[in-house]
Amino acid sequence: MEYIRDIFDFILHIDVHLEAIIRAYGLWTYGILALIIFSETGFVVTPFLPGDSLLFAAGAIAVNQVLSPLLLFVILTAAAILGNTVNYWIGYFIGPNILLRKNIRFVNRDYLQRAHSYFESYGGRTIIFARFLPIFRTFVPFIAGICTMSYGVYMLYNAIAGALWVGSFVFAGYYFGNLPIVRSNFTFVIIAILVVSTLPAVIEALRRRSRVRQSD
Repeated sequence: MEYIRDIFDFILHIDVHLEAIIRAYGLWTYGILALIIFSETGFVVTPFLPGDSLLFAAGAIAVNQVLSPLLLFVILTAAAILGNTVNYWIGYFIGPNILLRKNIRFVNRDYLQRAHSYFESYGGRTIIFARFLPIFRTFVPFIAGICTMSYGVYMLYNAIAGALWVGSFVFAGYYFGNLPIVRSNFTFVIIAILVVSTLPAVIEALRRRSRVRQSD
């Protein structure tokens, strides 16, 4: 429980913790942030790491010329693209072998074939939309790999999605993060970012639940 509490404290007060990291590590902060973004998007076991809030806070701190917004954009976009690329290949190489051998109830060749067809038809938009949804941006690349989505198409949309995601939050933080009303209510802004980013997934889950009940 203490570990979970520490994670929430880091996310909710990410501006304070990020400033402490910069004071302690200086330019190495770029590498630390890149590692967090890479891990959050690259491994299905670490979707709890900060993503949107970290990018926004980093952009806000860049106003004080501690960090360069352009360097943040380039380095963190590369980390985001690389993370999802690793995630894809983990799914591609490990997913089918492990999941099919264990005969998990909801995983079989028919399901994988349907998922493959879906990603071939709608994978691009799914990858872009998923980038802006916590947890989904961690699992979608893994599933795309399991379903053997065409790698060239995947990488095209992976690059577009990574640049859009990182750029939108870093530059939003850079241009709006230090407005007096935002700065004095930074924790509430972070909470708002978390709520808004997870709201579409919650709404969709409720819609699906409602449709299932109606069909019953």
